[in-house]
Amino acid sequence: MIVLDTSAVVALARGHRALHHLADNMAHTPGDWLHVPALCLMYAESQEKGIASDVLALPGVLVDPLTQTAAATAGAMHRDGWGGPDVCHTLYVATPHQETGGMSIILTGRENDYPPGILTVDIDSPGMLGFH
Repeated sequence: MIVLDTSAVVALARGHRALHHLADNMAHTPGDWLHVPALCLMYAESQEKGIASDVLALPGVLVDPLTQTAAATAGAMHRDGWGGPDVCHTLYVATPHQETGGMSIILTGRENDYPPGILTVDIDSPGMLGFH
C-alpha cells in the first residue's frame, strides 16, 4: 500500500510529475489506490484552498477515514510525541492491519517527521518510484 502524507498531497495538487504518473498508474491497476489519510487531506486544504478538490478529482486516490479506532490510536500517538495529528494518522494508516497485510510505503516531502523503522520515500528523491 502507498500512503501520501500532507506534504505529498500538497505536491500532488501542485502538479508533482512523478506523483501524477503514479496516480495515473494506480487508476489503471484494478484494486490499487494511493491512500490519503483524511487528516492529511484536511491539513493540505488548510494550507491552500482547492487542494482537497484537486486531489479528490484524480483517479486512483482513496481517502482513508478517521474511524473511531484510528482517532483513538492517532490521538495516543500524538500525545506520546510521535508527531502532529496528520503524521499520526499517516502512521496509523501505514501500519500493518489484518486487512492490509505488510508495511506500507509513505511518500513524503518530510522524511524526518517519521521515526526510524518506518518505510518512507522522499517525493523528490532521484528516481522516486522509477520516475526521473
